[in-house]
Parts: sequence; C-alpha cells; structure tokens
Amino acid sequence: MPMNTTPLLDNNNGNHGIINAENDDERPFNLVKKFGFESKKLWKLAGPAIITALAQFSLGALTQTFAGLTSELDLAAVSVENSVIAGLAFGVMLGMGSALETLCGQAYGAGQIRMLGVYMQRSWIILLTTALILVPIYVWSSPILKLIGETDEISDAAGNFALWMLPQLFAYALNFPIQKFLQSQRKVAVMLWISIIVLVLHIFFSWLLMFKLDWGLTGAAITLNSSWWLIVILELIYIFVTKSDGAWSGFTWLAFEDLYGFVKLSLASAVMLCLELWYLMILMVITGRLKNPLIPVDAISICMNINGWDAMIAIGFNAAISVRVSNELGGGDFNAARFAVWVVSITSVSIGVIIMIIVLTTRDYFPYLFTTSVAVAKETTKLASLLGVTVLLNSLQPVLSGVAVGAGWQALVAYINIGCYYIVGLPAGILLGFTFGFGAEGIWSGMIGGIALQTIILIIVTSVTNWRKEV
Repeated sequence: MPMNTTPLLDNNNGNHGIINAENDDERPFNLVKKFGFESKKLWKLAGPAIITALAQFSLGALTQTFAGLTSELDLAAVSVENSVIAGLAFGVMLGMGSALETLCGQAYGAGQIRMLGVYMQRSWIILLTTALILVPIYVWSSPILKLIGETDEISDAAGNFALWMLPQLFAYALNFPIQKFLQSQRKVAVMLWISIIVLVLHIFFSWLLMFKLDWGLTGAAITLNSSWWLIVILELIYIFVTKSDGAWSGFTWLAFEDLYGFVKLSLASAVMLCLELWYLMILMVITGRLKNPLIPVDAISICMNINGWDAMIAIGFNAAISVRVSNELGGGDFNAARFAVWVVSITSVSIGVIIMIIVLTTRDYFPYLFTTSVAVAKETTKLASLLGVTVLLNSLQPVLSGVAVGAGWQALVAYINIGCYYIVGLPAGILLGFTFGFGAEGIWSGMIGGIALQTIILIIVTSVTNWRKEV
C-alpha cells in the first residue's frame, strides 16, 4: 500500500541498519531477549510519558470531579466545555503540534540536533496563529452549543465557563510544541516532574478556591488556567537554561522559512487527531439531544473521564512509539522500527485487558467517586460494559496512530478516520440511539463499531508496510 513518504530531512545515513538486516538477533531463540531489550527502551520513554499525560489530563478531569461534587449543572457545564469547546481546541493544538513528532524525531535520529529548536519555533508561530482563529469559538460557545442541540441551561453554563478558559487555549499553543521538542530528545523525565508538581498544586488550590472559599466555577477556571501556564513557564525555563544539549540555540529568523511545508504537515496531523478526538466529543453532543439529557450527559461525562485517564496510558505509548519509529527511520534501521511496533502493541493491549477487567468489576462503585446523584450513578453503571470495550480498543488504536505519526502517514490515517468514524460509526450510533430507541447506550455502541473498524484497518496497514521502503 503506498504511503506518504515525502522526504522531510536530508539523511546521509540511509543505509544504516539495512546492511545488518539479517543479523543474529533475528533468530527465533533470541526473540525473548530481543523483546526484553526493546521493552526496556520503550518503558524508558513510555513510563514518564504516561505519568506526564495522566498528570496533565488530571488537571481538567479533577476540576470536573470537583465540579460534580458541587452540583449536577456544574458537572455538566465543565464536562461540556472540557469535552466540546476545550476538546476541540485540544485536538487542533495537539494534532498540529504532532507534526514535530515526525520532524523532530527524524531530525534527532539523523543527527540534525540544531533543527529541533527551529522546528519548535515554527510550530509556535503556527499554533499561536491557530489559537487566535479559535478564539471566536470560545466567545460564542453558548449559541454554538444551542445550535448543535444542547439544552439552554447547559449551554449557558458551559459558555460562561468557556469564556473564563481562554488563557488555557494559548497555553496549549506553546505547550504541545515544547513537549514534542523534549520527547524527540527523550527528555521525558523533566516533563514528568514538572507535571507532578503542578498537579499537586492544582489539587490544593482547586480545593481552596472551589470549596473552602466557595468560588465555584470561577475558582475552577482560575486554577485550571494557572496550572497550564505554570507547566509552560517551567518547561521554558528548563529549555532556556540548559540549551537542551544544543537543540536550543536561541530565537532565529529561520523559524519563518518553509512555513508552507510545515503548515501542510501540521494540518494533516491535526485532521488525523481531531477526527479521533471529535468523534467521542460528538458522543457527548448527540447525547444532549435525548429527552431529559442532564442525567445521560453526566453519566457519559463520567465514563469519558475514566476513558480519558485510560487513554493517557495509550497516549504515553503513542508518544514512545512515535519517537522510536521516527528515530529509527531517521537513523536508517527499518528492522528496529518494525520490531518496536510489535512490542508496543503487545504491551499496550495487555494493559488494556487489565483495565477493562477493573472497570467491569467495579461498575457498581466507581460512579460514586464522581457524583452524589444516585440516578447519575445508576446510568453510569449501565454504560460500564461499553466503557470496558472502549478501553480495550483504545489500548491499541492510539498506539497505531503513533506509528503513523512517526512514519509520516498522517494524511492516509485521516482518510481512514473519515470513513470509519463518520461514514460508518456515527450514522450507526444515531440509528441505534434514536431510531431504535436505545438512547445513550445505542449511540455509544454504534460509535464503538467505528473505532473497531478503524483499529482493524490500521492493523492491516501496519502489517503490510514495507519498512525498508519507509527508510
């Protein structure tokens, strides 16, 4: 199958690894040893990346949890803003920033360290411009939510909260390029410690402002914005002080060169990721069109909260495999890239099975961690089986997307996502939820079908890939 193999970097080491393609490590009796060696490389990247992703996701998720302990409306407001408004911005920013995973990863593998800082600055220019374009969505989020079918009560509350969350939008624009810049150099430990420190402060100040001082959603917005900006500031201090082993050499006018090619790859990355993130965001929106939607929306939001935490594990593996594949392709070793894909897939799915079992065995208990409403808890318990299936599928799907990013296949995966999610999954969900009257369970079941189909296709694409040609 043809892939997007447009050369992004000049690489004089293209034959490295190909000469040794049939080395002794390929022999079957060395497979276990080889698996362990690759796992060690993987976990050095994935472990800190998972904790970092969990900590940063927990900023919004814990804010949502605190809101759920104040009132059902506050929970719905924060959930809809997090899932729809901020979720849209998060997808665009993270997606466009993911272009750096391809460029910086391959540059690092090819030994072109100086270009990493240039690429990060180009990404800042593009993402800050994109943030300005997204501002009207925050400003007019209330009428937008009403237009797509959300109730007036939820739309107004979520719209007010969205206005307070504008600073977070610009923190995203700086943070995601910084993270990809550091990840490509395997400097994941610094992001881990920064994220943990900020999370601890976030928990304390959320409790102080939302409960002790009774500032409610205003306190939630102040704390959440401050936490994201503190992450950005601490990461920048680290980069400016350490120079990142030569990857940062100061601001340069080179950042304004070749912006068209960079925008093209950034847009492909954004479309690929946004089609995935918006898919589950649409689940929340469609559920809001059911009769008496407050309880189903709250129940779905709790499930999405848990799914989001689980997805951070897969995103950690996504980051790790993207770095491994892009580094190895940049260095010319196609065998290492191919084997890394198998190792991370087996590892991630094993973890997904464990988490699915935990979800199913605690289905009667975990809802009460997020709500005091018995009705919401019962509805959440009904959705737990679907959550378990989603958790399992999401253990592999983001990993395969990470392989795509590392290899530069973003445009191909975007087409796959359109077909599986929006031509198959979404119509099936609407049909089951509304036409056949299965409600939130029907909507989610149909959309799971889209995720399953996309995962199967990505498995086939990855399996038939000629990794020698990718190098």
